[in-house]
Amino acid sequence: MSSRVRSGCAALIAAIAAVAACHDEGTPKPSPSIADLQDPNTCASCHASQVKEWQGSMHAYAAEDPIFLAMQKRAQRETNGQIGTLCAGCHAPIAVREGLTTDGQNLASLPAQKRGVTCYFCHSATDTTDSHNNAITLSDDLVLRGDIRDPKANAFHASTYSTLHDGDDLHASALCGTCHDVVNPAGVPVESSFAEWQKSLFSHDVAGQKLTCQGCHMPGHDAPVAQGGPQRRAHDHTMPAVDVAVIPFAEAESQAAEVQSNLDPALVAKMCVRPPQQGDTVEVTLDNAFVGHNFPSGAAHDRRAWLELVGYQADKIVYQSGVFADGQEISTAKDPSLWLFSDTLYDKDKKVVPFLWQAASQEVVALPFAVTSDPKDPAFYHAKVRTFPVPASADRITMRVRIVAFGPEILGELVKSGDLDPAIAKKVVPLSLGGTTLEWKTALGYKCVP
Repeated sequence: MSSRVRSGCAALIAAIAAVAACHDEGTPKPSPSIADLQDPNTCASCHASQVKEWQGSMHAYAAEDPIFLAMQKRAQRETNGQIGTLCAGCHAPIAVREGLTTDGQNLASLPAQKRGVTCYFCHSATDTTDSHNNAITLSDDLVLRGDIRDPKANAFHASTYSTLHDGDDLHASALCGTCHDVVNPAGVPVESSFAEWQKSLFSHDVAGQKLTCQGCHMPGHDAPVAQGGPQRRAHDHTMPAVDVAVIPFAEAESQAAEVQSNLDPALVAKMCVRPPQQGDTVEVTLDNAFVGHNFPSGAAHDRRAWLELVGYQADKIVYQSGVFADGQEISTAKDPSLWLFSDTLYDKDKKVVPFLWQAASQEVVALPFAVTSDPKDPAFYHAKVRTFPVPASADRITMRVRIVAFGPEILGELVKSGDLDPAIAKKVVPLSLGGTTLEWKTALGYKCVP
């Protein structure tokens, strides 16, 4: 028998053994070490689809992102190391907990399974001790947690049900929240997605209203969770939001498509065009009706979201607001009608600063989340409305909301300080929300669209 045939037979036998191990009904045989469970490749033998999705996710990308690494480098330099593991604690939590890094500067030299937000990190979590800055308690008992109430025994690891991992249980949002809420050394809540969700109507235990972080970002479908196992409710591990990879990365195309699909329905938009005698001719309404937090959220001081509105007369532009070329500065633009959503950070002297470690206070400018489903409650009407002086001569008007994960001003600062390659900065481009892309023409008459 040739060596190639022997190798092929061995691979086939190993694959068959792995499939059998994925749904072994016998006594569970825990993995011999935590190190084995920390390696996503170990998970892939039974959970191939979940690992493939995760490999293209921002969780897998968290410690590889050159923009994060550039910020980390500058933060350590500007704070003389005082920022410590504030950022790395969420971007490379295993490395921090095992003492493999004290400042996040050496992440590239660490094994892949110690970087990023891994399968093991999430599925070994047993509790949260605070609402922010990665206050997650991990177990070392070799038992992995999930939302399956009757896990099948397998030869790889022991399994147990956990409310912290059950996207149908409101408690589960805390698992996401403790890394998606960040408080800087000055006590400024520079990221507040979890705190926002807690105040939203989606955090109420009401049928048809309750929706956790996982419910939006990890939707389910019926499929075997483990290879060869029974039908379960399998959850998407791409976990899309706003960010996408700007370096060659696994599943980059599908991740970008997931992000776009996630953004398209985020806002409800309406554009009303009125007769010229009624004053400003265009009124735009934007409603953050279905997102469980502000829009934008997360690192909203880095984000830029804005309305682009253009009026045409016979295909000639007669009015525009919010029209920017890729890479053009947005927050400093001389556009008197610009409708911009982005948090602003200030230092102790009330001077605008670009980075979270410099902030002593902040101003939040966002589309607020829904807090009630009761139309009789005054808080029900939380949409924002603005008018624009589009000339009455316009015979066609278009609008859309755009968002970019990092404002050009932020990236420009990192390039200027030598911490970021300008070629990387150019790869950060705005996305448009499909549900806000509207067009009015004179043939429609003076009315609202859609």
